[in-house]
Amino acid sequence: MSADAIVVGAGIVGAACAAELAARGMSVEVIEARGIGGGATAAGMGHIVVMNDSPAEFALARHSRELWLALAPHLREIDAFSRCGTLWIAEDDDELAAARAMHAAFASGGVRAHQLDAAALRDAEPALSHAMQGGLLIDDDAIVYAPAAAQFLLTRSPGAARIRVSTQCAVAAVDASESAACVTLANGERRTAAHVVVANGLAASALIDGVPLEAKKGHLLITDRYPGTLHHQVLELGYIKSAHHARGTSVAFNAQPRPTGQMLIGSSRQFGTLDPAVDMNVLGAMLRRASHYLPGIGALDAIRAWTGFRAATPDGLPVIGPARPADDRLWLATGHEGLGVTTSLGTAKLLAAQMFGEPMPFPLPDAAAFSAQRFAGAHVDD
Repeated sequence: MSADAIVVGAGIVGAACAAELAARGMSVEVIEARGIGGGATAAGMGHIVVMNDSPAEFALARHSRELWLALAPHLREIDAFSRCGTLWIAEDDDELAAARAMHAAFASGGVRAHQLDAAALRDAEPALSHAMQGGLLIDDDAIVYAPAAAQFLLTRSPGAARIRVSTQCAVAAVDASESAACVTLANGERRTAAHVVVANGLAASALIDGVPLEAKKGHLLITDRYPGTLHHQVLELGYIKSAHHARGTSVAFNAQPRPTGQMLIGSSRQFGTLDPAVDMNVLGAMLRRASHYLPGIGALDAIRAWTGFRAATPDGLPVIGPARPADDRLWLATGHEGLGVTTSLGTAKLLAAQMFGEPMPFPLPDAAAFSAQRFAGAHVDD
């Protein structure tokens, strides 16, 4: 065998899985069609955020954020981590009520958060529109430069000496027998291991039957350097509905201060397209939405805009675990949608625990919440 485990994909989820397995003493080969930290990992914001759209999502995101905070000192050495907090913006009374409900849920789950009234919001973020009514600050959320984090996990984390990475190497098929798992490359070469972990985002559905993944296209724009314009990651409270429930094309306000002094502006979601070109109509709608919250944004110079594709499952939760019932050779770690960076480290812990037959590394309200078998007979809506 070429390794104890082969991980398909060197994005942040694949890198985290490889690092976790290597730290447990396994020899790991990572096979990546492009380069380390490419694809959705390179296209996203790198926001480490606790979300509570469902109990399972909350448990995974909360545990993962703790792992990121523990890793932070190492990532700060390579300028890849900043704890800026997340500020959810409430525009009206209904959204203030939503902020109070979120605060209560976070408090019951042990997540530090506190409410801001309109005056406190203006003090925290003077550039925001003074029409905003308040917000909810999540203190320990952070941002990470995910491509650099993926590189760190594969080359400098404990056990990294047991990881071998092959880039520019496309995988055509995976299969398994009772004794081994096998990866077939596009050039026909076959590599075997005790386990194969498929962690290559949208492409996973081409390798494993029955994984209902849908592409959600998103746009981002980055500005020139304007240090001090923004201090926290700021999002409208309507972002949660837009991110997980809207169909068709939608935009929502989401802005991030980069350590460079630049600002990332998002976000958008489009279905039914794999065209990577920037859609100027969507980008314009996204920026108009942002200017509603940040009135001065029109005066900032933009450097570039780009798109990426989130791999989404029908219920918005990732697939983490055996690819098939009673199969301990083929594994899945995909479908994280917009939370791949946040939940990558927790995903790796969860997958390794299943592989080694251990108890779950953190409490889950439903042990089958991330199982691939929950989609048996399901399909992605047209």
